[in-house]
Amino acid sequence: MIRLIRLLLALVVAAGTIRAEFGDPLAAAAGTASTTASLVAEVTAIAPGKAFTLALRLEQPAGWHSYYRNSGGIELPPAIEWRLPAGFSAGPLQWPVPTVKDGYSGKSYVYTGSPVLLVDITPPASLRVGEKVSLSAAATWQICSDTCMDGKKSFALSLPVSASPVLDPAQTEVFAQARSKIPRANVIWKISAYQDAGDFVLRLSPQGGAAGANLPAPVEFIPNEPFLKPLSDGGSVTGDGADWLITLKRNAVDIFEKPIPLGKTLSGILLSGEAGSADAAASAIPATPLSPIPAKPPAFFKLLGILGLMFVGGLILNLMPCVFPVIGLKIMGFVKQAGDSRQRIVAHGLLFTLGVLVSFGVLSGILFAGRAVAGVGWGYQLQIPGVVLGLMLLMFVLALNMFGVFELGTAATSVGGSLQAKHGLAGSFFSGVLATVVATPCAGPFLGAAIGAAITLPALAFFAAFAAMAMGLALPYLVLSVFPGLLHLLPRPGAWMESFKQGMSFLLFATAGYFLCIYAVQIGPENLLDPVLGLSTIAMAAWIYGRWCLPHRRPAVRRAALVITLALAAGGVLLALPPTPKVNALHWEAWSQARVDGLLKNDQAVFIDFTAQWCPTCQVNKRLAYTPEVVALMQARHIVPLKADKTKLNPEIEIKLREYGRSAIPVNVLLVPGKAPIVTPELLSAAYLMELFRREVPATADDTNAK
Repeated sequence: MIRLIRLLLALVVAAGTIRAEFGDPLAAAAGTASTTASLVAEVTAIAPGKAFTLALRLEQPAGWHSYYRNSGGIELPPAIEWRLPAGFSAGPLQWPVPTVKDGYSGKSYVYTGSPVLLVDITPPASLRVGEKVSLSAAATWQICSDTCMDGKKSFALSLPVSASPVLDPAQTEVFAQARSKIPRANVIWKISAYQDAGDFVLRLSPQGGAAGANLPAPVEFIPNEPFLKPLSDGGSVTGDGADWLITLKRNAVDIFEKPIPLGKTLSGILLSGEAGSADAAASAIPATPLSPIPAKPPAFFKLLGILGLMFVGGLILNLMPCVFPVIGLKIMGFVKQAGDSRQRIVAHGLLFTLGVLVSFGVLSGILFAGRAVAGVGWGYQLQIPGVVLGLMLLMFVLALNMFGVFELGTAATSVGGSLQAKHGLAGSFFSGVLATVVATPCAGPFLGAAIGAAITLPALAFFAAFAAMAMGLALPYLVLSVFPGLLHLLPRPGAWMESFKQGMSFLLFATAGYFLCIYAVQIGPENLLDPVLGLSTIAMAAWIYGRWCLPHRRPAVRRAALVITLALAAGGVLLALPPTPKVNALHWEAWSQARVDGLLKNDQAVFIDFTAQWCPTCQVNKRLAYTPEVVALMQARHIVPLKADKTKLNPEIEIKLREYGRSAIPVNVLLVPGKAPIVTPELLSAAYLMELFRREVPATADDTNAK
């Protein structure tokens, strides 16, 4: 029922446009649905380089209304097309505050009576005093009541040039009233906006020392963007300390049930004061970027759970082969340096812990800065193919590292070795720093989970979460520094640690596979082969690095292996990048025999591609054969491309293949009315298809390629 009402309303608006173009005998007979439009100047003379104001006045019949810049529906607001002398420029229309009106399909923003819209015109400074200038404009508008009518009128003004502008006393009251109805610039509120679970939140924070409690409460918000509903249409206002939070609902579809695109900014008119009061103050809210939703403090027990998981993750890092063997050695080193002083041993442990905390602080700071620079929350980042690709590659490379294809931990051990070799408390501090560096390549499964859990936390909770992971990593060192006699309880390092590390790598392979599934949806399953080949190439690069970039290899071998590694890695990344959208791509229809018969009956040629996602030759054909020239020729000769997809078992396709004497794919068939089917070779080229289509398919009048 709602859809029917919307359709009828749309027809009413469309009918108004038709009547405006061809005339409406009913309206003409009644003589009521007409608007008197005028364009007047605030001055009787203009001055070089001095802006002046014009006013478009619409005297509307009783019971009719025109529309604000965002009508709230599909109705058209007033517009002016200027024809100005060289050097003149016209500013935007200055919109008065509209009335929010209930309609069948939602709220509308309308002007009743005789609205006046102002426009500032700026002349060039090169005008000569004494000359006259002519200004021309064509205005259009739409008024509605039970139906809608379009209106238009052309205007011409001639104004002399004097040394200074000369105001027209007869127009003073008209322009003063018009300016009083224009919302003032916002000077009270600091504005921010974000999307929250499908709604949009506008935060108003007092600025310039204004006291929020003494400021009038918002009572209405009229949006400039069509994807927003006004405050009075399901929105709400809540206080948050001195701030006001205005929640606006999404306007998802228009009257034709077509989706309304989501914008990146929010702007409009804010009315503050008493609800329903004619004295409500109006402020213009400028375009405000939609920021990521502010992180909300989690519930206490939820935060405890996150901190606990991060702490356990830090503890598990100590079981990695690049960390665990050195725990006992480090503690014994503390004991040797401190001698018999228990306090010195504890001091070494505390400095080591401080080094770990500082290192994790730097790491979390980098992640926090990255979150701010990205400009979107973690969940929204997964909408960007490049971000998904980067995460997939990161998880895949870390998984290869943990599985033992190549090693980074041993190389990292040498970084800062001279610092950790220092004796005394400074050496213990840098040992903590190095422990973090060495543990980081092994942190994949836990660091990935940590980012996912902590990325949306407020700043304090965010850094606390990473501090918990740092404490988990440092806790064994700290405890054993206080109680060095517990060293004998540690299990002996052995092969079990390598097995544990390799087993954990499968978590990362699974995570990479998860991101690959998301990436496949974003780039299309038909483009999935390239990322798969890219991952294989990167894996080969990691294997070469792990086999030949080793300290015992000759320098020449290591250099050659490094060059090959970098080349393969770069090639793999290039292969995995999102495909460039094709401007003239073919739009394949699904094959069916009924569709083929209907096209041939209408004297249209048909090109059938019997294909499958698992057929590599089919994918190669699609990439190499269908060039923009081939696509243009097929469109010019009205060749309809149909795809017979064998990715899933389809008995009808199997039967049709046997009719053409084929059992394996790829198979491509050209059907031309009145001619026998032409089965192409398995491997296609653009030159072959161009020659085939030009030879077999008759040229049409708009065929610019059939020469």
